Amino acid sequence: MRLPRHLLLALLLAGPPGRAWVPNDCRAPSKAACNFVCDCPDCSDEAQCGYHGVSPAPGAPFACDFERDSCGWRDISTSGYRWLRDRAGATLEPLGPRSDHTLGTDLGWYTAVGTHRGKEASTAALRSPALRDAAPTCELRLWHHTATRDVAELRLELTHRAETLTLWQSSGPWGPGWQELVVATGRIRGDFWVTFSATRNATHRGTVALDDVVFRGCGLPTPQARCPLGYHHCGNMACVEPHQLCDGEDNCGDGSDEDTPTCRELEGLLGVTRERDGAGQGGYGPCRQPDPASPTGRHTATDFETGLGPWNHSEGWARNHSAGPRPPAWPRRDHSRNSAQGSFLVSVAEPSAPAVLSSPEFQASGPHNCSLIFYHYLHGSEGGCLQLFLQIQSPGSPQGPVLLRRRHGELGAAWVRDRVDIQSEHPFRILLTGHTGPGGVVSLDDLILSDHCQPVPEVSGSPLGLWAAAPWRQPSSLRPRDFCEPGHLSCGDLCVPPEQLCDFQQQCEGGEDEQDCGTTDFEPLTAGGWEDASVGRLQWGRLLAQESRGPGAGARRTAAGHFLALQRAWGQLAAEARVLTPPLGPSGPRCELHMAYYFQSHPQGFLALVVVEDSNRELVWQAPGSSQGWRMDRVLLGARRRPFRLEFVGLVDLDGPGRQGAGVDDVTLKDCSPVTATEKDSEVSCNFERDTCGWYTGHLTDAHWRRIQSHGPGYDHTTGRAQPGVPAAGYFLLLDPTDPPARGPGAHLLTQPQVPTAPQECLSFWYHLHGPQIGTLRLVLRREGEADTLLWSRTGTHGNHWHEAWATLHHQPGSGTKYQLLFEGSRDGYHGTMGLDDVALRPGPCWAPRRCSFEDSACGFSSGGQGLWTRQPNATGHAAWGPRADHTTGTAQGHYMVVDTSPQALPPGHVASLTSEEHQPLARPACLTFWYHLSLRNPGALQVHVGEAERQQVLSISAHGGSAWRLGSVDVQAERAWRVVFQAVAAGVEHSYIALDDLLLQDGPCPRPGGSPAAGPRAPL
Repeated sequence: MRLPRHLLLALLLAGPPGRAWVPNDCRAPSKAACNFVCDCPDCSDEAQCGYHGVSPAPGAPFACDFERDSCGWRDISTSGYRWLRDRAGATLEPLGPRSDHTLGTDLGWYTAVGTHRGKEASTAALRSPALRDAAPTCELRLWHHTATRDVAELRLELTHRAETLTLWQSSGPWGPGWQELVVATGRIRGDFWVTFSATRNATHRGTVALDDVVFRGCGLPTPQARCPLGYHHCGNMACVEPHQLCDGEDNCGDGSDEDTPTCRELEGLLGVTRERDGAGQGGYGPCRQPDPASPTGRHTATDFETGLGPWNHSEGWARNHSAGPRPPAWPRRDHSRNSAQGSFLVSVAEPSAPAVLSSPEFQASGPHNCSLIFYHYLHGSEGGCLQLFLQIQSPGSPQGPVLLRRRHGELGAAWVRDRVDIQSEHPFRILLTGHTGPGGVVSLDDLILSDHCQPVPEVSGSPLGLWAAAPWRQPSSLRPRDFCEPGHLSCGDLCVPPEQLCDFQQQCEGGEDEQDCGTTDFEPLTAGGWEDASVGRLQWGRLLAQESRGPGAGARRTAAGHFLALQRAWGQLAAEARVLTPPLGPSGPRCELHMAYYFQSHPQGFLALVVVEDSNRELVWQAPGSSQGWRMDRVLLGARRRPFRLEFVGLVDLDGPGRQGAGVDDVTLKDCSPVTATEKDSEVSCNFERDTCGWYTGHLTDAHWRRIQSHGPGYDHTTGRAQPGVPAAGYFLLLDPTDPPARGPGAHLLTQPQVPTAPQECLSFWYHLHGPQIGTLRLVLRREGEADTLLWSRTGTHGNHWHEAWATLHHQPGSGTKYQLLFEGSRDGYHGTMGLDDVALRPGPCWAPRRCSFEDSACGFSSGGQGLWTRQPNATGHAAWGPRADHTTGTAQGHYMVVDTSPQALPPGHVASLTSEEHQPLARPACLTFWYHLSLRNPGALQVHVGEAERQQVLSISAHGGSAWRLGSVDVQAERAWRVVFQAVAAGVEHSYIALDDLLLQDGPCPRPGGSPAAGPRAPL
């Protein structure tokens, strides 16, 4: 499932304060148009620029939701395979998305390209208008929808001058529903275009759709007459923060923040350098904080365009560029020039050894820090790792390298800024090591040293031994012994393979294989395996409670404890902060996450928990609002396949008013073992008043079954309707209408594998289907290694009340094969409610229903003999045989059972049988009534047989009834299970038929025509 739309738009982009220095530039559209800055009071200079020309709030992103128009995006395709604005598959029906992303309904708009019907591969291209001057922080976010299992190449490109850069490219596979794509454009000078394209051939089906295109952080700062205290006044009169100076990026827009005079004057500005509260944890080493009084003056920048510069000691790093064929994960452009022609370093070392880059020997000048700004790129693999070590050259015995920074895993296809500040009394070297995971890449660019990193003259011609540390140090509890294969965990005599780590099943006697798997109080340095993966101005890290700006104590009410907190970071992007567990699973259906959290923010901030499975992201929890202290909560995770990861996502304005912040503590994963069975797992029968018994929700779609109290239908089936003055209080399961529509396989409600108690079992339940877009509810029997068996299905609205249904489960005697039951709800939209209640399972087959109108189904009747009984309406009015209207509704839309007795369908004297399921034994006599319709042309005879093991004929009707339905009835006495069989005996007349409707079994004998009970079969009226 994905993050909600309001999380995407809730982004903190507060620009520098100050008043405008120049008037609006509405009279100069060529300079002011489409530059991500509202120069006109009404923002008309930004209209039709690929986004709506009205920014929702100062500093908020520019977005296009396609609700009003296409925002200037235009199709530039050269074939019939083209983009068009559409909604709810109106044009591309039935292959288009059922709902847009903005509104989440069938009324919302998006832009899409349909099925390609040509014989050759074709590309549909959608291009933005000409845009101008993107800031270094510019990000493009959009949501795309591609049919599951549909093969297509999607590509996002940026054209600037004579160069076209591929920002993103993928051939899938993609998960169900809308998927988010985030790319960083980097600094673009002058005009540029963005193009989204889809390439297919004639064998591919389905559509590709786009929605909610957002440009975030793309506008350059505007000129100001006066800058806030501590800010730098650029040459073009814009204002930038001091940490943006001399960092290898043009933040001013005219390059003046990177020129030599500015870097020399940096000393006075560093007095307002932002503090880093709690930096050094959560993936960041124990680094010194910037000295507010320390100047950094002249900087030494290495962009690798002509060589390694002072970083001339390298093993396993190669200088490269993006032009020409490259592995898919490699950077498409460098950071320095934002071009495919620019150069960068990439790790090419063997997996068994790290790539190592060493600086010369430095000495921090005086009391000042030596600072290093560097840009890194980790993409394509969860196993990639970049580490920065400090090798101190003390006069005594040499010291081992000290880890200052560690970035690990998938950080996305973007160059990420970082900075370390080093204070050392002794000379030192800086070591950067890269370890590339399978299919991934680790790259470096733009290493910028402050002038307080004073080189120490080399004593000898050879560098100090480059290597004294492993490239990727696992926690000691997980470090394998030599006799195990790489990646395996050694515990005792066991070598635990990677796929059995964090699988919620303890292999090691001491539980080492289940350590650092998410459960933690954040006191250990390993933080329970949670690792920061942030790329922006915020990060997650361990923080001592007494040092926080939040509650001042951890969840255990002690200031000495640690918790996981949002903190400032050196990244240049405005992205939300992310922290993830290692790969987990598989998990069982009762798996829950328990936690304590605090969250204080203005309305645009958020704190959420996401489950990441392959390329799918499912939001499973979000903080409901700001809290003054710690709160406890728990989140149902349910049964999930391996591997999945848990991710906390947070965004707050730490520079905003008040004590804004977010933290997490005391995280526990509970009841997550997939093999631990409990008594509750066998509880299929359930009225949902206490809990969901042995039923659990699946997680393959965005829509979920939820246990709620007296909502939707207005009352549950168990306790019934509310009485005057007494509200309804019963519980039932609802397919939540506020969720997105169930996509793909539908929203699942499942049992654990069950052991059959008899060769046949009966499942009964009550269902509620009401609304114009209610969709379909199915009941499926599932056995491992076999195709699913559909037991029952209903589609469309069935009125605003509860209905009972049954299904018989058939098992192979003596096989012992376990089975699962699955309710699958697939909605067509948002209008309507789908509910379940009072599920019951008992041994033996289901009894035939006492009432049947044939409106919903055939009620378990089966057709046999030489002819075929059919359930049908006559809605078209052109049925070849059968009554024009049913008896139940009296309309052509109503259903009944009918058999064609024409000679070609049923030869003369041949019989077509309609047999019920078994009826429950009767404690006293009962009356079975039914309505029949015989055609005007002689159809033959309708015979009724009732009995237990041996059936006997109790009624025969041969006279036609004209154009009306007629009532028939038979008395039934049965001490054991019994069936009723309706037989049509054909007379061989063309255009003849026999129909049945509205069967009803009532207690007591059938009444005589005069009003007294009859002693035997009753003749038809």
